[in-house]
Amino acid sequence: MRIWIDGYEANQKNRVGSGQYAFEILRNLEKIDRANEYTILLPHPPLDDLLKERDGWKYKVLKPSKLWTRIALPLALYLSKDRPDVMFSPTHYIPRFSPVKRVGVIFDLSYLHFPEMFNGKDLWQLRNWSKFSIENANHIITISNFSKKDIIREYAVDKDKITVAYPGFDNQLFHQNQKKQQMDKVLKKYGIKSDYFIFIGTIQPRKNLARLIEAFSRVVSRDNDLKLVLVGKTKGEGRQGWMFEEILEYPRKLSIEDKVIFTGFVPTKELPPLLFGSLAFVLPSLWEGFGIPVLEAMACGVPVLVSNTSSLPEVVGKAGLTFDPYSVDQIEQALRTVMFDQRLRTKLISAGPAQAKKFSWDKMAKTVLKVFEKVGKS
Repeated sequence: MRIWIDGYEANQKNRVGSGQYAFEILRNLEKIDRANEYTILLPHPPLDDLLKERDGWKYKVLKPSKLWTRIALPLALYLSKDRPDVMFSPTHYIPRFSPVKRVGVIFDLSYLHFPEMFNGKDLWQLRNWSKFSIENANHIITISNFSKKDIIREYAVDKDKITVAYPGFDNQLFHQNQKKQQMDKVLKKYGIKSDYFIFIGTIQPRKNLARLIEAFSRVVSRDNDLKLVLVGKTKGEGRQGWMFEEILEYPRKLSIEDKVIFTGFVPTKELPPLLFGSLAFVLPSLWEGFGIPVLEAMACGVPVLVSNTSSLPEVVGKAGLTFDPYSVDQIEQALRTVMFDQRLRTKLISAGPAQAKKFSWDKMAKTVLKVFEKVGKS
């Protein structure tokens, strides 16, 4: 088969979320599939860490980059002498017009359930383009069974049109054998000198950080030097967070500004030592399509505390402690429990790596490839 892939999301620095998923799809498809012919479509020349070209793996730069899915992709598809058998978009946005079969990715429907947590432009785009993609793609890939059921419920889609391809994690980087020297170096860089809880993710309202900060304010006191470390993009850092100003100000309002550390974006190689040095990883999100940092924390043998909503119970299984994200009391209790219940800590530390190993980028790529084969032959 000839397979074209929209590489827009993968071809960016400081990848998180959908960008990380798109990059890993490319990396792992190239590794497992030498039978099919791939063309990766990009708005700009490929970054240095994208895979090198070879027979059956090529890059093609298209213009204009500002009207990518409306003009650039459709034009390339219609004007090509050797049209692909499948066009794959690892985003919510498939080409608006296409003479070939299309496969798209829908990560989650948080924009339907929490519209107030998106700015107007993003909300309009997500609502309209996601609906178009779901209704017009030949097949949809999503990242959890929870998201699959949500798409079926909200858009009345046939379940056979949706395939779950779980994300994975880098097991060469995220593991229990972290070097103390490297950990000390990274902690020093971010000014961390004491015990701490850690969150990793984009700084945005859906992550529910205000309630986490409030719960933490009840746990911390002048008698201890406990810290809350919030790792994630904010303004001026590429694909930044949004509606984050109140979150950045909240510790000051609670008079704990010296107890909360906002690191901004952290390079991937520095995440394992940050995780490994923490008391626990906390993800209080109101809604998650999956949650890759949860896997990374479990793989490092770090206790994970997550919301009992959306896909997160599916990800952690019995290897995490869950709480109601709307209850500051429950978040507080989860923090206290993991600090003082040594038996529970030992259980979570032991169960985490085994749970994380159930997910891998290799498995994801094999699932995606099966979708291509199914769509291409239909």
